[in-house]
Amino acid sequence: MNDQTPPAARLGPDTLRSVELTRTGPMTLEARNARGAVLPVGSGDGAEFTPVELLLVALGGCGAIDLEHVTGKRVAPDRLDVRVEGHKIRDENGNHMVGLTVLLDVAFPQGEEGDRAREITPRAIRQVQDRLCTVGRTIQLGDPVVYRERA
Repeated sequence: MNDQTPPAARLGPDTLRSVELTRTGPMTLEARNARGAVLPVGSGDGAEFTPVELLLVALGGCGAIDLEHVTGKRVAPDRLDVRVEGHKIRDENGNHMVGLTVLLDVAFPQGEEGDRAREITPRAIRQVQDRLCTVGRTIQLGDPVVYRERA
């Protein structure tokens, strides 16, 4: 698909995604989505996920779900485990992550359908990296993030 419409013209209610966060205590927040799911977020002093860990979760979760979406058309995986890692550094560009890597460990059942799923897995992983995973693509493309006070 080669949509020549300027990106801003394609933005609307159907493309908007959002979450709300509320402070629950010192350096802790509660994230909530429109469907009612709740996730504790913290600075790393407690058991809550840190924002950086949630970025890693988002990368791995996006990749795994997209991989299962593609390969699952053949057969559901018997196992799908993901490890996401990277280094948090501080340099002349400020704090950021480098060396982000998503390791996908997938196993399919024996048989013809599993064989077909195993056969397409390398290509599916390339598709996840190159065009399917919204989280990974956003990081790779580097769209600016704006922080501002809510009116």
